[in-house]
Amino acid sequence: MVRITEDLIRRRAEHNNCEIFSLEEISLHQQEIEKLEHLDKWCRDLKILYLQNNLIPKIENVSKLKKLEYLNAALNNIERIENLEGCEELKKLDLTANFIGELSSIESLKCNIHLKELFLVGNPCTEFEGYRQFVVATLHQLKYLDSKEIERSERIKAVQNYPEVKWKIREQEQAYLLKRAREKEEAQRRMQERKDKKQKQMDCKLGFDSPDSPQEKPNQAEGDGEQERCRTFENDDEDRKFWEEPTPYTPESRLETHRYIEEKRRAKDNIRESKKREKTAWTLVTAEGKVLNVNVPKLHFSLKDDEENNQIVLDLAVYRHLDTSLLDIDVQPTYVRVLVKGKPFQLVLPEEVKPDSSSAKRSQTTGHLVVTMPKAKEIILAKQKVSASIKRSDCNSQQKNMRRSGQVEKLEVDPSKYSFPDVTKIIQDKERTGQGPIKFQPQKITEVKKSYVDFENNDVPPLI
Repeated sequence: MVRITEDLIRRRAEHNNCEIFSLEEISLHQQEIEKLEHLDKWCRDLKILYLQNNLIPKIENVSKLKKLEYLNAALNNIERIENLEGCEELKKLDLTANFIGELSSIESLKCNIHLKELFLVGNPCTEFEGYRQFVVATLHQLKYLDSKEIERSERIKAVQNYPEVKWKIREQEQAYLLKRAREKEEAQRRMQERKDKKQKQMDCKLGFDSPDSPQEKPNQAEGDGEQERCRTFENDDEDRKFWEEPTPYTPESRLETHRYIEEKRRAKDNIRESKKREKTAWTLVTAEGKVLNVNVPKLHFSLKDDEENNQIVLDLAVYRHLDTSLLDIDVQPTYVRVLVKGKPFQLVLPEEVKPDSSSAKRSQTTGHLVVTMPKAKEIILAKQKVSASIKRSDCNSQQKNMRRSGQVEKLEVDPSKYSFPDVTKIIQDKERTGQGPIKFQPQKITEVKKSYVDFENNDVPPLI
């Protein structure tokens, strides 16, 4: 039995940051809920509530939802309309495909003055003679009934014929209630028969599974296979009988069907879990202690002997999108073992390695697993010969460096070596060619001489 819990409501309130006290809309459809509870305490601000396709037998615990505007309780086991007087703002009520046979229970909706739309399609009461006229005459605030607009003329006619229609509805209700009483008795009898049959099967199973005598033990495996086949045949026969047996469409049959499906699903889950527990025992090491090469996951691999770095490298082609947490690596001195989703890959190494110094990495592009395992025996490699020309150049460079490091660099200020430039010769006389008019040439030459004389002025002290 599924109950409405705080965790369920919070998971369905993701659009409201999982806050339930300020929740205005929630969808609890197809949750196999069998009782409506807690919503009037936890979600007082609800405006829209979806409860379709559940197993709710009764409308309850919603009277405190003062702001509720739309209630969808289609495809449930509701048999009468009740406990909605407190929903003052209710505008739309959907009770499609339920089991409402007491049509007179709609009189409780007179208090819901804002109710404009009502859906009762698929209920037994819709088959009553005068159903629509009775609803239209009873609920004056309705504008739409079963998606069809209520016209003014239709309402006037329904009100005129209301006493006669009401009497007919009462008679049909009484007949329906008697029929429902017989259906409930039949459902209880059928349920009791099924329980007794199941109990007998359990007793037979316990007797069949009793300890065998010593003479029967050699044939135990064959007996188990025979039992499994018999059980499969019995289950198939039981399923066929259950689905082919004609039963009336009632709240009890709907609930019984749901529980039967749930029981079968639970049995399949148990079988699947039991098979998972019974893992296949792979032989990785023989009784004599010999390690075997095993590749259960059937992965491509390559084993490389890196003599230059004195190590062995294993490249295992693990699935690219496989999570690394599903890999378990065990490096031993003589072999390496990798569990890929519980399936072992084991490879014997050509030489002993150091497990403590080994490392494993995963490629981000290909997803391959690379296991690097240093060898236990260290090999001393000969140094490569260097040519004479390279040696000489290295010696010369070392000698130059030694000389540079031995000498102390000093700043030289000897005026004999470094003399200051003659400022007076910055501008030199150049032979001017005839450019422009002739009358301007002498004037320019005299200007240059004057500037030269100005530099030879005795009042100016010498620069040096």
